[in-house]
Amino acid sequence: MVNPPSSSSKPLHRRVLLKISGQALAGTLAGSDSDSQGISQEMLEKMASEIAQVRDLGTQVCIVVGGGNIYRGVAGAKTHGIDRATSDYMGMMATIINALALQNALEQANIPCRVMCAFPIEAIGETYIRRRAIHHLEKDRVVIFAGGTGNPFFTTDTAAALRASEMGCDLLLKATKVDGVYSADPLKDHTAEFHPILSYDDILTRNLGVMDATAIALARENLIPIAIFSIYEQGCFAKVIRGKGNFTLITEKE
Repeated sequence: MVNPPSSSSKPLHRRVLLKISGQALAGTLAGSDSDSQGISQEMLEKMASEIAQVRDLGTQVCIVVGGGNIYRGVAGAKTHGIDRATSDYMGMMATIINALALQNALEQANIPCRVMCAFPIEAIGETYIRRRAIHHLEKDRVVIFAGGTGNPFFTTDTAAALRASEMGCDLLLKATKVDGVYSADPLKDHTAEFHPILSYDDILTRNLGVMDATAIALARENLIPIAIFSIYEQGCFAKVIRGKGNFTLITEKE
């Protein structure tokens, strides 16, 4: 579970992984819908500010970014008749575009950053090597993992759980349009019940759709708690890191 706030200078979390969807990067500060396209400079600047606040707390940050604002593999395979594996590789390329945009925003905010791709693309980023990624984090650099897992048929949610496990993160955060997990879509049903804490098994057995089953199972196996929070609230990332604000915590036991 997220630890209670402490007066100690030691950060509550040594290393965390933030999963950002492509839709989040396409949105505005007021929110976005699932069909949002492109990249919002306003949102890039907001994300850089949010990440800077967390680094100031002494927490190492790595990121997995999605690509749905540019191309979504599953949707492409269904709507355009493209072979699923090919469509997924196209989606992986979209994550690289988003990673470069986020890297640029971070560097403009004077935050050292490295993009590491799951497959070789040397002209614009490093090929992912676990020990090298850990070295960057220990040097207080933000690491953005692009290209998903490097394999088709896996989502960027699974990539986030995989990289969080490999990096030894003590918290995986997923930034969404709402401030946690509800019994129904709170944007459509105002009577939806908010769940402040859930177990991994709750997510799987109740099919809540927070993350895909492979990602949840991987986090459960490695005992990595998952925080679901809203990307649109100011200072939201740092609040969750400090155990404050509204968010849903997914952990071993409810």
